[in-house]
Amino acid sequence: MSMRAIPLRTPYWRPGTDYIAAVLKPIQQLVQDGDIITVSEKALSVAQGFIIDESKVKPSLLARFLSRIWMRRIWGGPLGKVTGLRKRTLMHLRSYPLLEGAAHKQVALSCVGFLQALRHYSEGGIDASNLPYSYVSLPLRDASAVAERLRRVIEEKTGKKVVVMIVDGDATYSFRNLYLAPRRLKVRGLIHLGGFLTFVLGRVFRLKGRATPIAISGAELHPDYALTLADMAHRVRGRGAGRTVWSMARRFNVGVAEVTWEMLEGVVHRPIVLLRVDREDK
Repeated sequence: MSMRAIPLRTPYWRPGTDYIAAVLKPIQQLVQDGDIITVSEKALSVAQGFIIDESKVKPSLLARFLSRIWMRRIWGGPLGKVTGLRKRTLMHLRSYPLLEGAAHKQVALSCVGFLQALRHYSEGGIDASNLPYSYVSLPLRDASAVAERLRRVIEEKTGKKVVVMIVDGDATYSFRNLYLAPRRLKVRGLIHLGGFLTFVLGRVFRLKGRATPIAISGAELHPDYALTLADMAHRVRGRGAGRTVWSMARRFNVGVAEVTWEMLEGVVHRPIVLLRVDREDK
């Protein structure tokens, strides 16, 4: 069998967007029995208002240490090199913004804990890309419940049996039957060692990194198959306004905290990717 990936463009999902209606509209006339509907966790988090304005966060001494020493000197130096970070990424880390960066690390410490705050990006699912000003999105509070609700509504409205998968671009690293997820998830076969340790081990030992299925409803998928599907959807979906806050700012030629909602609305967004198995016996 082969797999087709169909990215579906939608308007940008601001906080308050009815994400169920936003998913239903582009798939309603397209979906077939057995389709796998993948949705970006980031888009769902923003739609549900799981965002924080970091300009209003007061950083602790630990957060300031992480910003000034850990990010600039450790990640921007030996740790970044041993994990194979790109030269551009190392350059950005060495000039990591002290005040804004400390606020970001404080959010990570408060919301996802110390081991996740040691990550150099995507701490526990916290994400600043494709958001305006100083906003960051937080991970979904109950991704399994969101996936289940989406699947039930899709099946009720369309009469088709589907699988719903919520996907995050942060990598799960695998070696044979070992699957190291970037955070603790209710997905079969994925184990968690702490976001920082997972990333370092995965990069140092050159393990296979693929986008992460955050939640799956409608089927019990083998973890390797689920990772393959999640990675396919993530690659087809694209980067929106940019992979990082720096690339997003470069795109609009503004500072990293000067991107607006209106700028983002002018970019192509594909938060939904429909995956369809084409079987040879059809």
